[in-house]
Amino acid sequence: MEILKVQNLSKIYGSGETAVKALTDVSFSMEKGEFAAVVGASGSGKSTLLNCIGGLDRPTSGSILLNGEDVLSMKEEQRTIFRRRNIGFVFQSFQLIPELNVEQNIMFPMLLDYRKPEKQAMEELLETLGLVDRRKHLPGQLSGGQQQRVAIGRALITRPLLILADEPTGNLDSGGSRDVMDLLVTASRKYSQTILMITHNMNLTASVDRVLNVTDGRLTDLGGKRNEKLS
Repeated sequence: MEILKVQNLSKIYGSGETAVKALTDVSFSMEKGEFAAVVGASGSGKSTLLNCIGGLDRPTSGSILLNGEDVLSMKEEQRTIFRRRNIGFVFQSFQLIPELNVEQNIMFPMLLDYRKPEKQAMEELLETLGLVDRRKHLPGQLSGGQQQRVAIGRALITRPLLILADEPTGNLDSGGSRDVMDLLVTASRKYSQTILMITHNMNLTASVDRVLNVTDGRLTDLGGKRNEKLS
């Protein structure tokens, strides 16, 4: 089942002689439950790609379909609500609310929609995250790896169509990085969660289904497990 379809996506900053092409005719798709990594040098356009897909930036041209819905055709308010309900974000800097405990931070996206998660669903997620005994702790009382697990839980709680992870291990040591990658892989397998992750660490791509490379705004599919299954 196709969850994400990106077609001929381009992004140009500025105009005339000072124009910068951040993305050029990028096209790819992702299936439900697929875990893909986007790699590339700093300034290659991979963060711009993630921001455009997540509705945080608007491309110059092209289309983005999420579960068949044309994201770019939506009005701003409609797109904001759609993004909140269907896209989960995991950032390098965690971006937790310091005054809220673990459980409250995880359920925060649902509270914005005036909803609360089912108790059983929350318990199962806390168990998966390994945070049952930390549920009432504030972010400042957690390690970096634990904080990132909370951020992943916040992205998972709405069971979104797509999770966008921007350098999720960038602020972690090697042990914390392994834990976060293991958790993302678990989420992909256990919940059939579709995940698109940016990383500069090629060692992390061994765990994903497919690797996409962005160079000077152009995307190349480097293949992976998904392609092997199709061949």
